[in-house]
Amino acid sequence: MSVCAKSLKFSEYGEPTDVLQLVEEKLDSPKDKQVLVRILAAPINPADINTIQGKYPVKPKFPAIGGNECVAEVLEVGASVQKLQKGQHVVPFATGMGTWTTHALYNEDQLMPVSNNIGLAEAATITVNPCTAYRMLKDFVKLSPGECVIQNGANSGVGQAVHQLCKSWNLKSVGIVRDRPDINGLKDHLRNLGATEVLTEEELRTTTLFKSGSLPKPRLALNCVGGKSATEVGRQLADKGVHVTYGGMSREPVIAATAALIFKDIAFRGFWMTRWTKENALSEERMQMFAELCDLMLQKKFVAPVHELVPLEKFKEATVAALNFKGFTGKKYILDMRN
Repeated sequence: MSVCAKSLKFSEYGEPTDVLQLVEEKLDSPKDKQVLVRILAAPINPADINTIQGKYPVKPKFPAIGGNECVAEVLEVGASVQKLQKGQHVVPFATGMGTWTTHALYNEDQLMPVSNNIGLAEAATITVNPCTAYRMLKDFVKLSPGECVIQNGANSGVGQAVHQLCKSWNLKSVGIVRDRPDINGLKDHLRNLGATEVLTEEELRTTTLFKSGSLPKPRLALNCVGGKSATEVGRQLADKGVHVTYGGMSREPVIAATAALIFKDIAFRGFWMTRWTKENALSEERMQMFAELCDLMLQKKFVAPVHELVPLEKFKEATVAALNFKGFTGKKYILDMRN
């Protein structure tokens, strides 16, 4: 079997609309441990854009294919492949594989099978946002049922994942979002996902949720915004709480109040999913995480973030839209390769 793959490639750093090119190339049948796949859907993540711009720590070799996540269907396997078979759905088991393409040849050990019954959007986005949420909830504070987590950027992909996992694990979650015209609609959506309470950044400054005892003071705060938002979220933490930063949408530094450090002994930490994956590629913890996430998806207890499927040919419009969020839309764009 040979196929013609359409790929979004770039040979220099720059804005995606300037440097990405849709190119075609022929792929031959897989050999040995190679697997030929047809990509079904691949999301556009902020890190993908930053990689193309040259602003991300991961530096690909040129020419490079964009994208880091996808769900694909196995078309053909090499003679030495043992664990995958034609027709199975798979997702990347490694990072930096280049997924914005209609077809690809990967090695068997770069792929992980997932149930064909998991939705395309859920499967296509499983390896970054849900895993980031999962690890931050598991690895920094040992949380017991009934305890509370607070996070800003609560309508982001990770934010939506945090609320759903907290609901599944019987944790309370408070989400902080920017004010907007349809704030009540957004609050309802996040509560439906599992948020215990949703506040705007202005409401957070005057809230009595924790002082009144309506909710226990959070022992874990998750920050993807930085600046004043990160400071306000940190002020709500209980003594010896942990403040974890995994993003910086405001491009402003995280500022720790002196009193929080001295009198409350707050710990400030950072988290990068790519590093965790490299350090734990074959660990039992990683296998258990994927098994639990897939199980929640099959039970419809975990759904993909608000998203829009976009044909591959409209990649320029999609990458511009993905950049132009300004912290409000909370929508993920997913390249639909099926046509």
